[in-house]
Amino acid sequence: MRVLDVGCGIKKYPGSVGIDRNTASNADVIVDLDHFPYPFADRSFDGLRAIHVIEHVADVIKTMEEFHRLVRPGGRVRIETPHYTDFSSFCDPTHRSHLNSFSFRYFGENHGGFGYYSQARFREISVHVKLLAFWRWLGFQFMVNHFPRFRKFWEHYLCFVVRGKVMEFEFEPV
Repeated sequence: MRVLDVGCGIKKYPGSVGIDRNTASNADVIVDLDHFPYPFADRSFDGLRAIHVIEHVADVIKTMEEFHRLVRPGGRVRIETPHYTDFSSFCDPTHRSHLNSFSFRYFGENHGGFGYYSQARFREISVHVKLLAFWRWLGFQFMVNHFPRFRKFWEHYLCFVVRGKVMEFEFEPV
């Protein structure tokens, strides 16, 4: 299985091809992640990992389109990013986007009504939200992750009190 680790940093995923813009990273290929296309052929990877990367790129839509181009149908795209209510989302001045657990529905089948900006489509395999420890202990994390209606209620009304920490997404290119 061939995996691309986008923005691999110094902790490149074992066995993957790592790309990063930082020359001090363990990247196999140094690439400016905001310039497309990346130096790989279409559909050349079975999987792609972007762990704490998507919030740093200049254009989330173009980056997702590039991920779509690089991963074969049936492959997997894994994205981790801070929830916008977490302190870490705003304390890093290199973060350009602040996302929530519905931010990627734009790339889904019904595209949130705004699908005309991109043709790239992903099927959502999973979304997992991690909450701050206190709320996790009270059972909020279980509710957010196991009941889609509660997650929507949480995002709309509760997330500024019951704050999110990190979100993990897994997608399949369509």
